[in-house]
Amino acid sequence: MDGKQQDLSDRNLRAAQMVKSGQGQKEAISRGPGIWECRGVGNSYLVTTEGESVLVNAGTLADAKRGKDLFAKVSAAPIARIVLTQSHANQYGGLEVYKTPQNDVIAHKLYPQERQISEMLSQHYRRGSRRIFGGITGRTEDMVPTAEVRPDRLIGDEGLRFSVGEREFEVIWTPGGETRSAVIVWLPADRIAIVGNLFGPLFGNHPNLNTLRGDKPRSAMEFVASVRKLRELRPVQILTGHEDIRGEAHVAEITARIADAVEWVHDETVKGMNAGTDLQTLMREIRTPEALTLTEEYGKLSWNIRAIWHEYSGWFDPARGTTELYGVPAESVGPAIAELIGGLAPLVTKAREFVKLGQPLEALHLLRLAAADDASSLEVRRAKRDALIMLDHQTGGKNLWERRWISSQIAALALD
Repeated sequence: MDGKQQDLSDRNLRAAQMVKSGQGQKEAISRGPGIWECRGVGNSYLVTTEGESVLVNAGTLADAKRGKDLFAKVSAAPIARIVLTQSHANQYGGLEVYKTPQNDVIAHKLYPQERQISEMLSQHYRRGSRRIFGGITGRTEDMVPTAEVRPDRLIGDEGLRFSVGEREFEVIWTPGGETRSAVIVWLPADRIAIVGNLFGPLFGNHPNLNTLRGDKPRSAMEFVASVRKLRELRPVQILTGHEDIRGEAHVAEITARIADAVEWVHDETVKGMNAGTDLQTLMREIRTPEALTLTEEYGKLSWNIRAIWHEYSGWFDPARGTTELYGVPAESVGPAIAELIGGLAPLVTKAREFVKLGQPLEALHLLRLAAADDASSLEVRRAKRDALIMLDHQTGGKNLWERRWISSQIAALALD
């Protein structure tokens, strides 16, 4: 298998292309009467009235610098309020561009706590983000603010109603999508919901209950409740962090499927836990009925099974035994195994046999042991590359997190 011929780019990743879709945007996009969109790592929406405007999300710092000029072309009205739908940089990163002494920033009461945790673990989180999103979202300096802008008003779980000009707005708490501080903005007269990343970047996809970049896990049943709360509003249109979804019947159908599917996975996972089935067996065996099938370009069914398990049971999996309780990894015995079988060559040979049999994960297990004996071995690194390429081929290379993780692991091998 020739790794040089494998395309591991983000070209076929729909979520990645959505994140990049604001590059070169010259005009704000109309998404309804007086509703304008600036695309970016996270879309921002300007809702205009005769006198003042409301901004939903500021985008990243780079998005906001571009978006401010785009919005100025469609409305000269001052921004009276800025609503943050969650506490990620693609919502708050550009606040300093839009914030004035005359406008108020509104967020949920959990927002400051989430920002505090984000800053406390900034190096850890940014390292994970660069591994997955490097080359997609741009430089960290283009994402995050140069100065913290704190919300002027923190709202409770009951939400908030307010009017600006002739328009009414409702801010509704919807935890579980990506943060517990998440809210949606409901325009009752238009029956339009601006939902941020409640569904992640892709509507109709499995949610991402625990990200590979590192983040606090999201609750499956909180997510289900929030989706059903939105559905009960009977929106005719929802504006997500990246998509414009229209049609009351269509929105009702897909939101019902999303909520029902995640609840079904939750219940099957709980049932398996109570039956004494181990986690990895549940990850392999639980499959949703066809009527509840969701796409897996962002979140994945098997990962959500794991997230639900950890939500209720924590990190210890009894099926993996006593060694899970200690800080000595399985690969620590790699040098001993290499010694017993006469060196690295038999491990690498067997790993290559697994690849030929279409079993890349078994190959990667062996190669972790081999790398523990000699991580610099060219043959170990080449075999690992081939196993990773086969894994990408088998998974289809469509899930953003999976593809980007595999790509980062291949790049770390430093092979030409």
